[in-house]
Amino acid sequence: MSVLVVVEHDRGQMADASLEALAFAADVAAQLGVGVEALLIGADAGALADECAAHGATTVHHVADASLIDYSPDAYGAAVAAAAGALSLSAIVASGSDRGNEVLAYACAELDLPFVANCLAVKPADDWEMTRVQWGGSLNEEARLTSSMPILSVAPHAVEVAEPVAGAKATVQMLDVSLSDSSMATMIQDRIVLSEGVTLATAPVVVGGGRGVGSAEGFEVLEALAAKLGGVVGCSRAVTNNGWRPHSDQVGQTGTRIAPQLYIACGISGAIQHWVGAKAAKKILAINTDPAANMVVKADYAVIGDLFDVLPAITDAG
Repeated sequence: MSVLVVVEHDRGQMADASLEALAFAADVAAQLGVGVEALLIGADAGALADECAAHGATTVHHVADASLIDYSPDAYGAAVAAAAGALSLSAIVASGSDRGNEVLAYACAELDLPFVANCLAVKPADDWEMTRVQWGGSLNEEARLTSSMPILSVAPHAVEVAEPVAGAKATVQMLDVSLSDSSMATMIQDRIVLSEGVTLATAPVVVGGGRGVGSAEGFEVLEALAAKLGGVVGCSRAVTNNGWRPHSDQVGQTGTRIAPQLYIACGISGAIQHWVGAKAAKKILAINTDPAANMVVKADYAVIGDLFDVLPAITDAG
């Protein structure tokens, strides 16, 4: 028996969220007294076996069908369902990203099993007890699951990634999966690169702006500070609604969830939807003229003042 981790990757590059899923699965496996195994799907995923081993997987199963040239939710879900039938599993885990949740949803539909998304903690028992994120992160739900094979995803940034074990090697086993035409109905055919380099989701520093920035031109001071700190600029929903920044820059429940070392929130009131997207930041600095603003109250540090005075001073001091 083992806990199987469905490893998320993009053309052979492992997603950071999969390392969180491996750490989460290791905790579940320890409670059950079983091992951790990994499932790699895609012809270009085999090179990730050692990375899986370094993070706790003793066996790696590889579905390398030549037709899997890129991501396909239908086919990936079918591969997970096939693995569930072929292997002796105690549970299946994936990251709670859009892709991870999508793949498990397809798999559970095929297996006719329940799926629990965005878990924070799990206690295996006859009825599994779990804490999961609900309502976009505004509340945590205590739930129980009765299932012959619990299938769940781990909420983004819910666990710390374990330190890799140098030189770890996993046993790699090829897993043959028969994919029907219907399971290949959806597949990425082409890609358009919108941005390169550090992204909002991976940046070590994010400088965010809200309604208090006042205009699209007002973001120039945020851009200058972000460039100085090696970070990127984000924004609140109010900013995108006003057309000052594109939706791809939005931090929040309906935007990107970030986890930088430092989030500098400028002129942002801190509505719950925005807070959900930013709360995983290691430290938050709020710059606002309102000392009672929600973001100021919840931040680790705050500067009460005009952002157009504060930000240039920080940039110049660096």
